[in-house]
Amino acid sequence: MSEAKSTPENPWPVRTVARKLLDWINRLGDVWVEGQVTQLNARSSTAFLTLRDPSVDMSMSITCNASMIRELQLTEGSRVIAHGKISFYPNRGTLSLRADDIRAVGIGELLARMERLRKLLHAEGLFDPRRKRRPPFLPNKIGLITGRASAAERDVLTNARNRWPGAHFRVINVAVQGPTAVTQVMTALSTLERDPECDVIIIARGGGSVEDLLPFSDEALCRAVSSCRTPVLSAIGHEPDTPLLDHVADVRCSTPTDAGKRVVPDVAEESERVRQMRDRGRRALHGWVDRERKLLDALRSRPVLSDPHGPLERRSEEVKRFRDQGRRAVTQRLDREDVHLSGTKARLTTLGPAATLARGYAVVQLVTPDGPDGVLRSVTDAPSGTQLRVRVVDGAVRAVVSSSEVDSEGGGTDDA
Repeated sequence: MSEAKSTPENPWPVRTVARKLLDWINRLGDVWVEGQVTQLNARSSTAFLTLRDPSVDMSMSITCNASMIRELQLTEGSRVIAHGKISFYPNRGTLSLRADDIRAVGIGELLARMERLRKLLHAEGLFDPRRKRRPPFLPNKIGLITGRASAAERDVLTNARNRWPGAHFRVINVAVQGPTAVTQVMTALSTLERDPECDVIIIARGGGSVEDLLPFSDEALCRAVSSCRTPVLSAIGHEPDTPLLDHVADVRCSTPTDAGKRVVPDVAEESERVRQMRDRGRRALHGWVDRERKLLDALRSRPVLSDPHGPLERRSEEVKRFRDQGRRAVTQRLDREDVHLSGTKARLTTLGPAATLARGYAVVQLVTPDGPDGVLRSVTDAPSGTQLRVRVVDGAVRAVVSSSEVDSEGGGTDDA
């Protein structure tokens, strides 16, 4: 009959929980497990070791016959495959794998696994050059992940500061081989990735065997580097060494020395480049000034600029000549018109009433109560008693018609 479910009012005792755990673990049966050996103790007939997952911070205890360890000549850091059954010790509440077979992972197998992982990452596009970011020309701060007091650290710092004395580094020392290397490198990578002043990250390690460089072909580390927003430079081992990290990183450096040279520019080369550009700029400016000066000289040599008052003076003379011509033409026209007017005036004077009166003629006008009312033209217009006004050359006289005569030739005379 099954036991009642545990509740705050009806909790299970420790022995019940331990017994249930033992039942579940016994159902697991035999397992094969792979990891990296740490904390090896094989001094007695029974060997105790810790098998660690190289990609994450997890481990488990293993017990086995010490003869297995001596036959395989295992050391801390060895990659092994162990077969056994999980044992649970209720009195201590601990787990341990009782191994009955332990096999060392050979170099060939490790290389085959690396090749399979390389193909997988390549198929996912993690090696695509289009994903790679260009490091900044002159980083504000350089993150360096490397071993403590290592030759790789010294090579990177020395070569970078020889090229650019003001290079600023943030160095994080980690284990670069062994079971904790991957975890420590990933933690340092995450720390530098969160640093807003860090513009580029270098992961550096000196040369070593295939087993020593295995952490830098770890899948978790490769994916972590691929997902970084900060450009990452890989400087692992020597030129022939090509861990998978080299393919995933934004820049592969052949050695830590090469990384120190590529992460910053050479101050001497840049100073020389600045000097050359300054000289080129100076020559270009001088050339431009010379061209503009020649153009200005050509413009100044033109008549309009060499003698700016000459055209004005010539135009002034033309204006004066045209003005004199106009004045003479107007004067001549006025003279002609004056002569013509004088002739017309003389003719008018000759033909006018005054001239006629001067020759002895008179102008007779009818007079009405309102004044003179026209010239007398016929005797019929002036019956007897009509008042007349007779104008002569030097004045006028008044008369009254007493009688009239009709001229037989058509003319008439009046007796006043």
